[in-house]
Amino acid sequence: MTESIVLGKMTLDVVSDGTWRLDGGMMFGIVPKVLWERVAPADEKNRILMGLNCLLVRTDRHVVLVDTGLGDVWDEKFHQIYAPHRPRPLLEQLADRGLRPEDIDIVINTHLHFDHAGNNTRRRGERIVPTFPRARYVVQRGEYEHAMAPNERDRASYRAVTWESVRESGQLELIEGDAEIVPGVRVVKVRGHNRDLQIVLLHSEGQTAVFWSDLIPMTPHVQRPWIAALDHYPLETLEQKRRLLPQAVRERWLCVFYHDPHLPVGRIIEESDGRFRVVPITGG
Repeated sequence: MTESIVLGKMTLDVVSDGTWRLDGGMMFGIVPKVLWERVAPADEKNRILMGLNCLLVRTDRHVVLVDTGLGDVWDEKFHQIYAPHRPRPLLEQLADRGLRPEDIDIVINTHLHFDHAGNNTRRRGERIVPTFPRARYVVQRGEYEHAMAPNERDRASYRAVTWESVRESGQLELIEGDAEIVPGVRVVKVRGHNRDLQIVLLHSEGQTAVFWSDLIPMTPHVQRPWIAALDHYPLETLEQKRRLLPQAVRERWLCVFYHDPHLPVGRIIEESDGRFRVVPITGG
């Protein structure tokens, strides 16, 4: 279990749902394999290892979970394609920190792709039920509406099983645009990976942390042109990175990278040639 991180009056924990594998070309877009495989070696199926680094945020009044990993409501074909490895899945990692599903007040889904929303629900006997029975699940309205009627390009990224029972229970909270969810926990809509992605900014005692979600999914993606082929609006991803990366460096944001299997948390620094890189928090 990784150590907790203190951010002002907040306590942060990366709670992993394990790893999975995805095609490397999908994750690095126009970047040639000869470059990306140096930082993310591919297996015989051209898949790279990716993390599922959810974020637990505890304030003096609230327990917030940002994204929920893959979950376990998948069939054998899914396992063959994505090779999930979950030796201590999300709920066990929460239990390690003394938390039951009932203790989570708020779930923030940065978007509803199945690898970010998989533990929204779980199987109970023959039924699928919300995993966190007391939580409100916060999602951008536009993202939910798109998930209900996706297009041919991203239909495979959405699985209704991850939100249907949440909607039926009345726990789904749809918002529009930037919003403060609870004091110090703010979502910011950043079009790029999809139309209604939201990242999460945490502020406490003059310190800031950011959960980048799929705007900057892994540490190599801090380089501005390293943009996933999965992104619907890659040029807008580029503009968001141009806007936010200098601010993250200048204000020394603590950065959480959802899909990085090796360095889930770090700080971004700018080199003399204008390139960015990530350093561990003990070294930054």
